Amino acid sequence: MTGTPAPRRGGSPPRWPDPPATPTIRRTAEIWVAAVAAGLTTLLLGAFTLVVNGVDAATFADTLYPALTGAGALAEGVPVDAAYEAARTLAAWFGLTVVVVLGLTVAGVALARRRPARRTTGWWFLAAGLACLVGSQLLLYPIAFGFFVTAGLFALRKPDQQSETGSSR
Repeated sequence: MTGTPAPRRGGSPPRWPDPPATPTIRRTAEIWVAAVAAGLTTLLLGAFTLVVNGVDAATFADTLYPALTGAGALAEGVPVDAAYEAARTLAAWFGLTVVVVLGLTVAGVALARRRPARRTTGWWFLAAGLACLVGSQLLLYPIAFGFFVTAGLFALRKPDQQSETGSSR
């Protein structure tokens, strides 16, 4: 076989079958919203993690402890040692949250770029939003809302059919 279609009996030239119409859709809005939410998550949670993990107990007692008690983040009468351990634990939790959220976002963006017509890609962004919400202990609910919007856009936007006149670009 040479890969060419067999000639027809009527003498007309052979024709290749028309390719099926493939749906086209651009997921630019979804990817931008998810990228902004991931960037804000990294900025806020990552900054807290870096600051708290970068200070020792003496520096924490001199600088961060008075700021946290003055802002109302710590109850009055909490010893410095207990506050330092609690802040380090929270920083570790936030650091893990950043890694998980970024991993889920990168997986979702990669799938959105590879197969933009698939609606199931939104599940990755829903998981990133839930990880952001739970991992930040409900502090970053506005940012998690961005991931939920992205997941909703994947669920609600349908791929457009390609026009019959040619390329739509």
